[in-house]
Amino acid sequence: MRTVVHGDVHVHYGQIYVHDEAGEPFDGDLTACFAGQRNGLCGAAVPGTLFLITGLHTGEVGFTAEVHPAEPPDDGGEDVVEVSFHVEGRTRLVTWGGEDWWDLELPPGDYRVRYRGTAMDAGRDRDTRLGGEPPLDSYVLQFWPAPPAEDVIVRETSAIAAYWHGFARDLPPPVTEAELAALREHRRRAEERARQLRE
Repeated sequence: MRTVVHGDVHVHYGQIYVHDEAGEPFDGDLTACFAGQRNGLCGAAVPGTLFLITGLHTGEVGFTAEVHPAEPPDDGGEDVVEVSFHVEGRTRLVTWGGEDWWDLELPPGDYRVRYRGTAMDAGRDRDTRLGGEPPLDSYVLQFWPAPPAEDVIVRETSAIAAYWHGFARDLPPPVTEAELAALREHRRRAEERARQLRE
């Protein structure tokens, strides 16, 4: 096991991200990242991106990221979810606005990701943690090689996690490639008809 991040990490708007630089630029689309998922804490619906939710709105949270050779034991966390994630290029943990980042040192491949939160409601209730104030919520992000699988909620104890899980479940499913192809074909035919009418 390798620990690639450990310490206080700044969050803003209750968000922090993982982004694979080989993918599309991250545009911060919360809805797209959670569309079609059961869990609302770790959005993995956009390839190359993980959208992580925290209880604290603004300030420092305890954060650890680990890379494991195989699935680690579930050894804590009040709120725990798992998703799948595919890595192609350099992958980083990135703060809101890209002010800080940490290289996660992930070789290319398919991973299972476990995201664990502790004291999320305490963070939400505080809202903002100023310098010198005691720590509140903390998070652990674990990666290990595994084939793709559905996202799951392993454990749910906080009110804020329940809120975000409900948010994700209420989203419409993401548009499939077949639906996108059908929309493109419909647009092409409409443009062709319009061109013929002009002639």
